[in-house]
Amino acid sequence: MWATITKPFAWLMVWLYEHTGNYGIAVILFALAVNLILTPFMAKSKKSMMRSSRLAPKIAELQRRHEGNQQKLNAEMQKLYREEGVNPMSGCLWSLIPFPILIALYSVIRQPITRMMFASSDVVTTLQEYFVGKGFELSTSGRSGAYIEIQLADLAHQYWNEIQTALAGKLDRLLDLDFSFLGLNLGNQPKWNFFMDTNWSDASVWLPALGLFLIPFISAFLSWASMQISSKTNPTNDATAQAADTMKTMNFMMPLMSIWICFVMPAAMGIYWIANSVFGIIRDVILTKVFKRQLDIEDAERQAQRSAREKELERKRLETELLRAQGKTEVNTNT
Repeated sequence: MWATITKPFAWLMVWLYEHTGNYGIAVILFALAVNLILTPFMAKSKKSMMRSSRLAPKIAELQRRHEGNQQKLNAEMQKLYREEGVNPMSGCLWSLIPFPILIALYSVIRQPITRMMFASSDVVTTLQEYFVGKGFELSTSGRSGAYIEIQLADLAHQYWNEIQTALAGKLDRLLDLDFSFLGLNLGNQPKWNFFMDTNWSDASVWLPALGLFLIPFISAFLSWASMQISSKTNPTNDATAQAADTMKTMNFMMPLMSIWICFVMPAAMGIYWIANSVFGIIRDVILTKVFKRQLDIEDAERQAQRSAREKELERKRLETELLRAQGKTEVNTNT
């Protein structure tokens, strides 16, 4: 069942790689595609959060009026949210959507042969037996063993012509997948202690290791920056305390999670997270400007309607008082 869920993501990754010829660019464009797909949902959440923040004066008035009566306050606040079309928790709910996508992408990146290329497990076995027979040491246990398909796909790329001859007819659907991007191998995992055993005399060794090491921290910083920008453009109030507490927790946990994910997973996941944060920041800034303009117009129209209604009520009140002073009002016998 999970293989079926990941198929659309695998098709997209293969299509992007085949059209760009660069694994890193394919991952970045994948992040862009995901952001474009999620934009309508995020836009709805963004507008609801911005509209909710504008209710602060009304909510403060309700809290003053119903102080000490929490049940009445909750009822009045729910009524206010309904009238204004606001869901104070919508921002948190929609923000959870990227997680299933992240898990599906991880599955595609971790198993490029069976999940991304849709090759059979026999292809994995054939490649493994071939390279072991050639004297290559493959990590098949522990955390590295979980990425055996990445190791095999990387070796297959390095010895592509050789295996096409030696294993002719046994490599159905296998794609020549090059993990290199800006001098880095995105199939490798960043090492937090690389500086302890690296060869500092050879720039071709320590420079890529340093680049991989920096990916988790760049990812964490951009994740934090993205949430800070979102928080500043969506000021909270006491009425949305639960949502605000949730967002504060996420502002703290997401960057830490990003660092952990990037160190225990292939570097491609870090590149995706970085790209996703950058596109998220751009989307948030644009949506903030667009919805601020829209909400200003809506508030002006609502205020104009409220003023017109108040003027009409005042006109009727004055008319009624005038008729009463002239003795021309009628008594309603049913009252």
